Amino acid sequence: MAMVTVSMLVSLPTLTSPNPRRVNRFWQTTPKTSSSVMTVASGPASKELATAGVKFAEGEEKLPKVVLTSACGSEADVYLYGGVITSWKVPNGRDLLFIRPDAVFNKKKPISGGVPHCFPQFGPGPMQQHGFARNLDWSVIDSENVQGDPTITLELKDGEYSRSMWNFSFQALYKVTLQTKSLSTELAIKNTDSKPFSFSTALHTYFRAAVQGASVNGLKGCKTINKDPDPKNPLEGKEERDVITFPGFVDCVYLDAPNELHLDNGLGDVISIKNTNWTDAVLWNPYLTMEACYKDFVCVENAKIGNVQLEPGKTWTATQHLSIN
Repeated sequence: MAMVTVSMLVSLPTLTSPNPRRVNRFWQTTPKTSSSVMTVASGPASKELATAGVKFAEGEEKLPKVVLTSACGSEADVYLYGGVITSWKVPNGRDLLFIRPDAVFNKKKPISGGVPHCFPQFGPGPMQQHGFARNLDWSVIDSENVQGDPTITLELKDGEYSRSMWNFSFQALYKVTLQTKSLSTELAIKNTDSKPFSFSTALHTYFRAAVQGASVNGLKGCKTINKDPDPKNPLEGKEERDVITFPGFVDCVYLDAPNELHLDNGLGDVISIKNTNWTDAVLWNPYLTMEACYKDFVCVENAKIGNVQLEPGKTWTATQHLSIN
């Protein structure tokens, strides 16, 4: 996706819960190794988090993941590699997210599907595609359960690998909260360096869908940067449609998007996608360039396309709230 210069920084309150029952357990994985090893700052490493609805498990290829289970039976999987949410099941068992059949879990490439991070670069640019946050191990630094709804907070900090591409000190905190019919995230990027830096970012969310019946509404009137028909020469325009469908290749940025969209996944679910401070949106389906699975998903991404300028000690925060009726 072509980079676009749109600079906007808005300070918004973070998500908080009243009177949470909190249990801190500091878990991390050994970065950039062929297998992740659980360590814990206090207490035995074999002990699970003492938080209802939060447990560690082995995922695909024995990669560590955290499984969140709400009191009403919804469930979400979060892999520490990439800090990626790979599954969100509502109480009837339907998984609303999609993992591509070509996804690998060997840490040789990002996990393809779910809700991957794009940070500190969205799309192509001076560093690798979509940055490095989806290629690194995140640590679990906090967990809590509020009235049956589990929450974990992941952390990513700079290291030798990130500094080889982007020579800044930072802290990224990613809070994931599961409720009966919703999945919420809060991403906070703090500049812990002595000099300012800039970044772009997105949540590259893959939704399970029947692509021929899928549609998105809420984007009419937005300025667009469209890579159809020529991905190498995006066209600027304006969205005139009330309802956007996926009849073929779709790769389009919507600037200054509204803070709520609705996705009809063509499978009987209408998903509300609300956000704060994700100023832009991206719709993507690769069509025949990914013939094995393009019919089974669409990407509806909350994004910050223009660079965020962040001074030392300052924090940028954005939230996403996915829900069904």
